[in-house]
Amino acid sequence: MSLPTVVIVGRPNVGKSTLFNRIIGHQVAIVEDQPGVTRDRKEMEAEWTGHHFLLVDTGGWLPGGSDLDEKVSRQVEAAVQLADVVLFLVDGSVGLTEDDESVAHWLRRLKAPVLLVTNKADNDRRENDRWEFLALGLGEPLPVSALHGRRAGDLLDEVVRLLPEGAAEQQSDIPVSADGDQLWNPNDVAPPRVAIVGRPNVGKSTLFNRLVGEDRSVVHDMAGTTRDAIDTLVDTPDGPIVFVDTAGMRRRSRIDDSAEYYSMVRALRAIDGADIALLVIDATEGITSQDQRLAERVDASGCPIVVMLNKWELIEDAEKRLEVLAELKRKLYFVGDSPILKISALTGKGVHKLRPVLQDAIEQYHRRVPTRDVNRVISDAQQRQPAGHGVKVMYALQGATDPPTFTLFVNRELPHTYLRYLERSIREAFEFGSTPIKLRVRKRSE
Repeated sequence: MSLPTVVIVGRPNVGKSTLFNRIIGHQVAIVEDQPGVTRDRKEMEAEWTGHHFLLVDTGGWLPGGSDLDEKVSRQVEAAVQLADVVLFLVDGSVGLTEDDESVAHWLRRLKAPVLLVTNKADNDRRENDRWEFLALGLGEPLPVSALHGRRAGDLLDEVVRLLPEGAAEQQSDIPVSADGDQLWNPNDVAPPRVAIVGRPNVGKSTLFNRLVGEDRSVVHDMAGTTRDAIDTLVDTPDGPIVFVDTAGMRRRSRIDDSAEYYSMVRALRAIDGADIALLVIDATEGITSQDQRLAERVDASGCPIVVMLNKWELIEDAEKRLEVLAELKRKLYFVGDSPILKISALTGKGVHKLRPVLQDAIEQYHRRVPTRDVNRVISDAQQRQPAGHGVKVMYALQGATDPPTFTLFVNRELPHTYLRYLERSIREAFEFGSTPIKLRVRKRSE
């Protein structure tokens, strides 16, 4: 059974993300005292008195503004179309505004029930300020302080009362496809997570929407449109995959506001939790130093990298294309044999080649090798090329996956060059491709 959906809407900067975090129970959405921080839809499961529902945070609804405002507003409208309950949040400390009236005029046409919620009711006096919002024609305003949690329980009681009868009396922990087929069982291994990372304005959200199959992220030609990491579970012919759209990452010295800083933190967390990272590079700009630093950060996390050269179709000169590929090999040498795909996220050209590459990378990342085979490969490698000075690997085993991690028990310290030789031998013998491999060395006790 799918979860009922509760969507938080309102004009910009009324505290929607703060209320979202309050209901979820921890800091999930980025909160900043300035309008326009939230742009994409963010969804998470919430629970109150045993009732589970999907809570959706949205950007400020402000049609008729800039092109970016229009795109954010379309995201809000798309979310509301799927809502079972709508929370219309207004700022009680500011009072009724024309933008509030515009939102109310739109919401009055909805079939789904709408709860009018006055935020920032931090005390009894502020609660009494809510009555002027009766003029919006959406019933009695419910006071709440999203920041301090005041009357949040009363609000959630009302939300639960309006949920479809029996729709979520127990947690719906088995996602289903649009056809009603079970996507994955929570008792099985969770679906792989694929993080889309890159500098600002290289086409990450366009690629994300292309892979997901719908406009889930706001796409705009202004750098830094995406602020949060957006997760979407997609049912593919190879099984469910979670695609994660992240904010563009710049050097810390160039981050000039706290919202962008927290966006970067969320993006780094998404990388650390990913099974695979798609590193999106603007091919028309070549490989920048920021691309190089970002690739180093992803490589350090231990997950495989697939390099996506976006906007490839805009490079018509064959010699220029060869220069870009040579520069990539030179500057990103440390990612080894990572797959390189030349794509156009806008038109979809070349994106279809990602599917088999992803499957190979996922399989390699989770691969486990029997201990006897590991020791056979290590023994053969030592026979072909001994380490010298009596240094020897006595025993080896694979201690972990994600990434594949091997422990070598040695009698003396192994030279770094010989360690790289053993790593290469393991990689080639078990066909790990571009998947990072970790080798841990344990010296035998004297």
